[in-house]
Amino acid sequence: MEQKVIMQLENLSCPDCAMKIGMVLKNSKGVSNAEVLYTSSKVKVVYDPEVTKVENIVKLIESIGYGVKDIKQ
Repeated sequence: MEQKVIMQLENLSCPDCAMKIGMVLKNSKGVSNAEVLYTSSKVKVVYDPEVTKVENIVKLIESIGYGVKDIKQ
């Protein structure tokens, strides 16, 4: 069963950055949807916990140069 997590992002400086994060997340295994809200620096991720974990999603965001400062499940 899919779950949703909302993450507060750091270093999100432009709409293109938000699009980049969304594309990377949507193309990652186990993520079915990712909606990045540039104006509030948040990302809503729908994922399958049997395929990936929140920690993996955070590492993926960090690997492309952005930070996660808060996570709400």
